[in-house]
Amino acid sequence: MNVTDDTFYLKNVMSNFNIKESTMTKIVTEGPAGYMPDSAPMMGVELAPEGQALLYGNAVTPEEAMRDAAKALLTKKNPTIFPGPQVLWDWKDDVAAKSEAILDLASEIPNCKIIPMPDYRPKYPKIDVKAEINPNHPNLTILDNKIDACIFVGVHCHYANLSLRMIRAGTSCYTVALCAYMGHEEAMASIRDLHASDIQKFKEIIIEERNNLGIEWEATLPPENPSLEEEDYGTLSPADYGEYRSLIISRKGEHVADVE
Repeated sequence: MNVTDDTFYLKNVMSNFNIKESTMTKIVTEGPAGYMPDSAPMMGVELAPEGQALLYGNAVTPEEAMRDAAKALLTKKNPTIFPGPQVLWDWKDDVAAKSEAILDLASEIPNCKIIPMPDYRPKYPKIDVKAEINPNHPNLTILDNKIDACIFVGVHCHYANLSLRMIRAGTSCYTVALCAYMGHEEAMASIRDLHASDIQKFKEIIIEERNNLGIEWEATLPPENPSLEEEDYGTLSPADYGEYRSLIISRKGEHVADVE
C-alpha cells in the first residue's frame, strides 16, 4: 500500500468513527509563555462574533469550546472556579440564578474547589493564596494550589484579561473565561454573553464528557474554604471600609437609585 492508499485508508477509518481532522492552529495555549508575553490581540486574536466562542484564539461554536474546556477540567489536576464580584454580590436581577448555576457546575466537576476574587485591590505584603485570588498577582494562587485548570466567572473584563495573561505567562494552567459581555482573548476557552442557562448547558456537557471518560462521580458541592475569615456582618460600619467608605455612603442631598 503506497502513501496515497494509506492516507485514503486513514481518512475512511476516521470517517467511520466520526473522528475529525484537527486543522485548528492553537494561538493562545497553556504556558508558561515567559516574562511579558505578547498579548492575544498582538498575536492576531479577535473577540468572537456574537453567537460564537473562542478556543485557543480561534472562533468556534460555544459547544465546541465548552467540550474542550470540560475535558481539561475533568482530566487536569485541582480544577478550581474563581468567581468575581459580579457573581459574588447580589446586585442585579440575574445574578442569583447565575451563582446557583455556578454551584451546580462546581458540584459536577470531581474535586473542584472555589476560591473567590472578592475585590481587585492589591494585597501587600502578602496575599492568603488559600483564601482568595487577586488580579495583581494571580499566579501566586495558581502555583501554590497547584491548579492546572480553572474557570474565571463574574470578573470585570479588564481585570480578567490582566489575570489571564499573567497566568499564561507564568503557569501551565488551562484557563476558561465565562463572560457576560464579549469574552476574553487571553483564555484558552472563552464563552461570551453568559446567562444562567449557558452555565447549565456547560454543566450538562461536563456530565456527558465525564461519562465518556468513564469517571464515576456523585454530584458534591466543593468543601468550604477554611482559610476564609469569619465576618460578623451585624457589626460592620462604614468606618471598616477605610478609604472606600465613600463608595457606600451617599453624599449630602444625593439619592442613589442604582449602581453599576
